[in-house]
Amino acid sequence: MKNLILTSFFLLIGTGVLMAQEEKQPVEKATEEMPVFEDIAGPKMTFEHTTVDYGEIDKGADPLREFIFVNDGQEPLVIKNAKGSCGCTVPTYPQEPIMPGEQASIEVRYDTNRVGPFTKTVTLTTNMPTDKVVLTIKGKVLQVEEQESVPEKEKSVF
Repeated sequence: MKNLILTSFFLLIGTGVLMAQEEKQPVEKATEEMPVFEDIAGPKMTFEHTTVDYGEIDKGADPLREFIFVNDGQEPLVIKNAKGSCGCTVPTYPQEPIMPGEQASIEVRYDTNRVGPFTKTVTLTTNMPTDKVVLTIKGKVLQVEEQESVPEKEKSVF
């Protein structure tokens, strides 16, 4: 009898706890190509792309890539900081406020002397209510094949 009462008591408590839990709403993911910061008062960054793919490039190739954005907000946008995920990724960002409707860019240089695949991020700290924005670069640096040269002494003239 005691077991039946205890079991009923625990079932009653467990049911109450489960019913008290809030139903979680699914989190909407921003698309990779164009994150949208809707319903934000103040500045708002809208990027053409948040991921730049270098593709397969040769060692020592052009390291510079660009993320273009527009301030679609109603107040000036200030980028406080831009930090690469490692020392091989160096971002350059506008130091002046970006006024509403203006376009600007974040330049990123990756050390293309590092052979192999890579995926790196740049984290922007801004004055937007969402505060941080993460940009991604990826690609693969290929080893350049050395061309054999014939020393002058071995060349023969016929």
